[in-house]
Amino acid sequence: MASINERNGQRGVAMVEFAIALPLLLLLLFGIAEFGRMLFQYNSLLQAGRDAGRYAASEAWNATLGKVELSGELQARVKNVAVYGVPSAQTGSAVTVPGLTTDQVQVSALGAEHVVVSISYTFQPVIGTVLPSFTGDSVPLNVLLTSSVVMRAL
Repeated sequence: MASINERNGQRGVAMVEFAIALPLLLLLLFGIAEFGRMLFQYNSLLQAGRDAGRYAASEAWNATLGKVELSGELQARVKNVAVYGVPSAQTGSAVTVPGLTTDQVQVSALGAEHVVVSISYTFQPVIGTVLPSFTGDSVPLNVLLTSSVVMRAL
């Protein structure tokens, strides 16, 4: 049987262990949540690229010339589909991926029959853009996400 002094020496040990382990567990949980948020935004970016590619493929074919023709107006509409989900952006329209702009979307023709829609987006974690380091340069936390879709014009 343990003496009274031994039991008194163990008081508060569980609370100290919990205080040491809690920040590590919260950091791990936060990292998993941020990774999930990044995957969600990447999936939304892929879907936006597919939708824009599908729209471009249906609108870019010129039957008279027998090839893809991308006018400036059509490129602007395709970029709006990628960013806003609709060909004509209206003031206050919801963005498919937070922070995505039409400048990050490129639309081009590949050969005479294919359309390429490429999107470059920089994911920024909630905690900021850099992680300070004690031994030199800080660690950047931004991740470049890209989506490229090639579709045959209809």
